[in-house]
Amino acid sequence: MSTLLIDSEKENKEILNRYRKLLRLSKPFLRDNDAKIIKKAFYTALQAHKDMRRKSGEPYIYHPLAVAQIVVEEIGLGTTSIVAALLHDVVEDTHLTIKDIERDFGPKIASIIDGLTKISGVFEHGSSQQAENFRKMILTLSDDVRVVLIKLADRLHNMRTLDSMARDKQLKIASETIYLYAPLAHRLGLYSIKTELEDLYLRYTNTEVYYEIAGKLKQTKAARDKFIKDFIAPIKENLENAGLKFEIKGRPKSIYSIWNKMKTQQVSFDEIYDLFAIRVILDSKPEDEKADCWKVYSIITDTYKPNPDRLRDWISTPKANGYESLHTTVMSHSGQWVEVQIRTKRMDDIAEKGYAAHWKYKENTPKSKEAGLDLWLKKVRDVLEQNDIPALDFVSDFRSNFFNEEIYVFTPKGELKILPHGATALDFAFEIHTHIGLRCLGAKVNQKLVPLSYILKNGDQVEIITSSKQKPSEDWLKFVVSSKAKAKIKDALKEEKKKIAEDGREILERKLQHLKLNLSNDTTEQLLKYFNLKSSLELYYNVATNVIDVADIKKFKEWLDQQKKSDKKETEPVKKNKKTVSPQDVDTLLIGDNMEKIDYSFARCCNPIPGDDVFGFVTVSEGIKIHRTSCPNAVELVSNFGYRVIKAKWNSEKQLSFLTGLRIVGTDRIGIINDITKVISHELHVNIRSITIDSNDGMFEGVIMLFVNNTQHLDKLIKSLSEIQDIVSVSRITS
Repeated sequence: MSTLLIDSEKENKEILNRYRKLLRLSKPFLRDNDAKIIKKAFYTALQAHKDMRRKSGEPYIYHPLAVAQIVVEEIGLGTTSIVAALLHDVVEDTHLTIKDIERDFGPKIASIIDGLTKISGVFEHGSSQQAENFRKMILTLSDDVRVVLIKLADRLHNMRTLDSMARDKQLKIASETIYLYAPLAHRLGLYSIKTELEDLYLRYTNTEVYYEIAGKLKQTKAARDKFIKDFIAPIKENLENAGLKFEIKGRPKSIYSIWNKMKTQQVSFDEIYDLFAIRVILDSKPEDEKADCWKVYSIITDTYKPNPDRLRDWISTPKANGYESLHTTVMSHSGQWVEVQIRTKRMDDIAEKGYAAHWKYKENTPKSKEAGLDLWLKKVRDVLEQNDIPALDFVSDFRSNFFNEEIYVFTPKGELKILPHGATALDFAFEIHTHIGLRCLGAKVNQKLVPLSYILKNGDQVEIITSSKQKPSEDWLKFVVSSKAKAKIKDALKEEKKKIAEDGREILERKLQHLKLNLSNDTTEQLLKYFNLKSSLELYYNVATNVIDVADIKKFKEWLDQQKKSDKKETEPVKKNKKTVSPQDVDTLLIGDNMEKIDYSFARCCNPIPGDDVFGFVTVSEGIKIHRTSCPNAVELVSNFGYRVIKAKWNSEKQLSFLTGLRIVGTDRIGIINDITKVISHELHVNIRSITIDSNDGMFEGVIMLFVNNTQHLDKLIKSLSEIQDIVSVSRITS
């Protein structure tokens, strides 16, 4: 009993220490009654969460305190956000309601908390609670960006404390983070939060790779530090001689970005040259910023030879999230490429703290410079106005439009337009005006005639050609990428469809009357079921366009008569389509919380084999599919349908063979194929299913599909093949 009392006292002391630390961090910007409001929010949250504990066993109040600390220290927000962060879970998890919050803290705080509270209740079939919640939060961008910033702080703390969660929960939260929250942090300019979220994602989904890269970074730290010191020395001297005030930092690349590079370029850790970047941060007056940055560029490129293809000028044209910097890659005296980033203190603050810093500097920013992030938010708000699409489509559209890089193109009069990467001439037409988009016939890009589907490039000058006779078609949806264009085309097609469907309804009514049937609600329901259609609009449209003709309607009448005679036949097609899994697969995996043997099949997108880190995913029509946690489709599936993820663990009762693929690259010579097949078939007794080899200019690349027992068997095979003379690399392919 006394131990419990001591623990309780210790916890209370720790809670107060954390609260005081939060107040100390907040002190610089507290005004009037701010400290009292924060104190009131803290005690309200403490009381509401008093009997609650986190999965780690810690008092729940640690979490809102930590989120509030991130909001102040790492994002740089003020009192309103601190109060909202302290209270962000009370409505969702305790007896308090939004009305209680509004009464005690006012409508602004209540509105932010409402945006942060998950939607509860039953969702329609095919929808996703995760997507619905993300949409609800994003809709608040129209009113208050702080909702999203607090949510990012909440997500960061959850990721930092993910150790105590069950494996399937870890996968769900990590996948959702990389799919939605890390890109969102990036778009709002929160570089350090985005980087940490990415690294934590990798730590929980590909633990082995994460610690392997972290270990190698640690091993090479001393050599890297010496290289940076030697590289910086002449730059430092030259900048001092030029009378510039500056700071130089050497920053290692994040583990996630190194892994991403290894994956996309198919190279090893040792083959990545830019493991770090040098950053020069200038103390410049606002009016001298641009000139000073270019002066530094000139000094650096006088010292080291630049790569002309790697100059990035985000000072003249900042990124859409407000990011400003000058990037160049130069060759060091030891023959190594080094990326150098040149920016001012203001630019660095905006790059690290994003949106909050953007507002801090807004008063002193020229109109031409402030457009970036404000323009991005305006575009988001425009899209949010078209909020009648399903949540999953909304999330997909939002990602493709607002998380990808942009392209910069110009109107004939030289006005700059920012579009999503992959945008076409038709996207540009809708960006100018909806009416121009709907009447768009083609375009002239850099004075040359191009089709609507032409993909625009940075710097293109675009002139749209219209015709009053032009009308949108379904095909248009295949080659537009912007949400605005998609929404406007769909609206126009829907209107056109409605007009045609009105005629279809009259035609259907007449045809049914001939068969002594009325077009009642019941008959419409049966017609939709028979023709497998989703809405009456589709039904009438299909009748009007003769997709459904008289013969089809007569068959429907026969089917309806048959239905009335016997309802039993209704369920037969379902029984026939039931999928079974071969018995030999059944006992290789243990699935679910109780680790039972359940029917499953392997996902073709990633071809898991025993030893791979895997999870089960409950599909709508094909039972349980087993995916690797590193599967290219895993992130999207788990982000949108986390509730369908179940645990899966390999059971080594049987030695089965699993199909997998290897990519082999090497120097072409006589007998090399013989050496490869000898190692595979004779030494390791592995069955080859297929082998394709492509040789070019003395090099060859081969893809071999073969059967292995597990990951250990595969690793041994890769090691043996790598030791063959003239083999450059051997890697597993996922699909």
